[in-house]
Amino acid sequence: MEIITKDKLGTIIHDNDMVAISGSGGSGSCETILKGINESFQQSGHPCNIGVTCGISPGNLTEEAKGMNLLALPGLVGKAICAHFGMGRLFGKAVGHNDFPTFALPLGVINHLYRAQAGGEPGIITHIGLNTFADPRQNGCRVNAKAEDEDDIVSLIKIADKDYLFYKTFPINVAIIKGSVADEDGNISLQEEGVIGEQYNMAVAAHNSGGIVIAEVRRIVPRGSIRARDVLIHASYIDYVVLSEVEDITQDYNLPVYRPEITGDKKVPLTDIKFPPLDERKVCARRAAMELKPKTVINLGVGMPEVVAKVAAEEGFSNDLYLSVECGPTGGVPVGGVAFGATINPDSVIATAEQFDAYNGGALDLAIVGLAEVDKEGNVNVSSFGPRITGPGGFINITQCTKKVIFLGTFMAKDLVEEIKDGKLLIQNEGTKQKFVDTVEQITFSAKEAISNNQEILYITERCVFKLTAQGLELREIAPGVDLEKDILAHMGFKPIISANLKTMDERIFQETKMNLEIK
Repeated sequence: MEIITKDKLGTIIHDNDMVAISGSGGSGSCETILKGINESFQQSGHPCNIGVTCGISPGNLTEEAKGMNLLALPGLVGKAICAHFGMGRLFGKAVGHNDFPTFALPLGVINHLYRAQAGGEPGIITHIGLNTFADPRQNGCRVNAKAEDEDDIVSLIKIADKDYLFYKTFPINVAIIKGSVADEDGNISLQEEGVIGEQYNMAVAAHNSGGIVIAEVRRIVPRGSIRARDVLIHASYIDYVVLSEVEDITQDYNLPVYRPEITGDKKVPLTDIKFPPLDERKVCARRAAMELKPKTVINLGVGMPEVVAKVAAEEGFSNDLYLSVECGPTGGVPVGGVAFGATINPDSVIATAEQFDAYNGGALDLAIVGLAEVDKEGNVNVSSFGPRITGPGGFINITQCTKKVIFLGTFMAKDLVEEIKDGKLLIQNEGTKQKFVDTVEQITFSAKEAISNNQEILYITERCVFKLTAQGLELREIAPGVDLEKDILAHMGFKPIISANLKTMDERIFQETKMNLEIK
């Protein structure tokens, strides 16, 4: 193991290398190393045309020079194979503008591919992605035009007359991973990280591919001072160590360097949680909370689904739920936002690949995820909107394998202004963008697959609730104060099935006071 500074990176990362990058949003981002690559390219033009692969892209949801945005320079990246691009907005724009061929894989799939590459396997066989854009009968994971000329990375196969997808592994020349500390030999610990992501599998995949592993850490500690069980990556896999520069020493972009309540080292009271005001977001979250049951394992997506956790806390039954995050934590309250992946007061924290082993097999009882675009069949798109491409993240794994899935979001988007008053929903300014369309741009969730798997699927908005049936979407509930024709049907790209028992949503949802909700 050799300790190097970031200005040496241009000499050890070569043009055309495939580079694996750890991190999830702000959690575990290798900021100093990414800055070093950026500066080397701007000064010398090298490394150039590199391939990059990651799970949830490092970044802070802005166009600032952080995370994957540091690699969004023309000519620096020649290909991308990732699960999610949205945390680094400039990088996502480069994908949408067709700057380099790009593939988007489900987060669980890409994590299992790293593990398969580490083990010298040719790929993985899975049901994940069938009938979505990952399926070669649709886009085969391609998300921009330049990817059309690239070799396939996924193929359709049959085993015992059943369809599966075969995703191919690919060599990794360089692994860039984030740890907390390294000892003098190069053993790496993640003891101060809130997320145990892809670091181990990326490191071994690169090592076993004949490549190199570069670890970024906050400090070097004496040989033998890290407890063996706290060493996640052994020194034999580590080639270089880079010390984080002072301005980069953040666990994630909006949290202090070390918070023991997100590593499991300490439990803190949750009394400082601010309960959300009564608005359309809380209306959606309250209606979703009515579907919760005690002692169930639940995944909450980013954005509005996070409000469900706050509603549960306000109603007093947070401790009766097991909230789970695909990055690895289970229990506690997900942090969300830029720090996505971390959890306050987790019961357990495991690696992302292991979490998806459980998810793929059906360990989740309920998933509550975002709703961006829904079509007449019930398909959902959350990954591609014209030049704005984010990728699926863990969405495909989660929604395809969970017994019950709730899609959560406002009925319309852009310029929408609503008010809840006197127990009714009042639409003061209608949104200008429809979410319920005839055909989604990209299928991130397949209604056909869900029907085949006998999943229970709900679509909850602030003004109505739909349920997926074999015949399509059925309208089941409508908010008080909302007109069916004027406020719902007039703003849909298709006509849903209207339930013969169409009813009004629970009036408690629209009251300022607590719902006094009990889960059974």
